[in-house]
Amino acid sequence: VLVSFLAVAINVNAAPRQGASELQVSGGLFHAEGSDVGNLNLDLSYGWYLSPGWQLGFRQAANYNFIDDASDQWIATTSPFVNYHFPVTDIIVPYLGAFIGAAWNDRDVTGTVGPQGGIKFFVHEQAFLNLGYRYEWFWNKFERINNESDNGNHVFNIGVGFMWGGSGTGTRRP
Repeated sequence: VLVSFLAVAINVNAAPRQGASELQVSGGLFHAEGSDVGNLNLDLSYGWYLSPGWQLGFRQAANYNFIDDASDQWIATTSPFVNYHFPVTDIIVPYLGAFIGAAWNDRDVTGTVGPQGGIKFFVHEQAFLNLGYRYEWFWNKFERINNESDNGNHVFNIGVGFMWGGSGTGTRRP
């Protein structure tokens, strides 16, 4: 599937541009470390490019836990993020970043922080497929983050993103 996807994208001349806006819808699953609990997640994010490399954004995510022989649970996260993009080509754009925000449900609110990364595969000047990963640490007091570092979530997702606006030529090559 990925090979056919990249074959279609061969003629695409796209990459992030300064001032561009980005809207992304993603879905996936995560596995809570040290357990057999499964989860479905959905993310909606908006980002704005300060430059072709730097992006500031905001993500709203909803996670639903499926638990055998117990009540299912949900958690939502609201977190601003920052990413740096490394354009390998105008089609393949990996990124690394970090986020900090709040995780909440109908019973509790706590903080979340962590690293994130992924690869954007542009299929059009304004559309891409995203393969993303983030690790979510949870904490209720900032000084306890290190003590809670092994109690987090691995979140993998696949998404579709759309870009518009921006100025200049970004990272396009002649």
